[in-house]
Amino acid sequence: MVALDGPSGTGKTTVARTLASRLGAGYLDTGAMYRLVTLAVLRAGIDPADAAAVAGHARTVELDVGTDPQRPAALLAGAEVAAEIRTEEVNRAVSPVSAVPEVRELLVARQREIIARVLATTGGIVVEGRDIGTVVAPDAELKIYLTASADVRAARRGAQDAAAGRAGAPDDTRASVERRDRLDSTRAASPLRQAEDAVPVDTSELNIDQVIIALSELACRRGLLNGCTAEATR
Repeated sequence: MVALDGPSGTGKTTVARTLASRLGAGYLDTGAMYRLVTLAVLRAGIDPADAAAVAGHARTVELDVGTDPQRPAALLAGAEVAAEIRTEEVNRAVSPVSAVPEVRELLVARQREIIARVLATTGGIVVEGRDIGTVVAPDAELKIYLTASADVRAARRGAQDAAAGRAGAPDDTRASVERRDRLDSTRAASPLRQAEDAVPVDTSELNIDQVIIALSELACRRGLLNGCTAEATR
């Protein structure tokens, strides 16, 4: 198992999916699960700041996520909502929803069930999020903490939004990224932080291919790539 943590804009999703494919492993985007609950909360007209109402509604949400890195899915009540959970409305609400302890307890239990199932059937999984190495799977064989400068992360988020037709002002994008970092890092339940035994990888000056090479080499050294050598990961 590979635990991949870090703030938004570091390339976690692309890196996690690519690494999972290279390892022949499953893939789990835990952030998508919190976004699914957030979307359900918004659809129900619940104030994301109302922790009690959010917790109560979260227990009723029917959600599912795909574990195939080639075809990840995000389903709410059986309907695909992968695009909708990436909107700015969800971006603004996901941190307060994710900070509700009951929501985290519910989803961490679900994440551990998914991880156990995929490990039993596939033999490996790459899990991305903000508390994987510290809370969800502290015994993961390899823990990686992706970082990047605030400017780089804001630029990447802006490029993602533009590609999805959600272009916004650069200053607004950076403010959104910094707000999410602040809220996720200071919440009482499972705050965003680097696990003590995680390997930090700064992606500010690296493209995706370079990050994948670095992570594949780490996986190779941990014995997670069959019959590999450092050269074979390049």
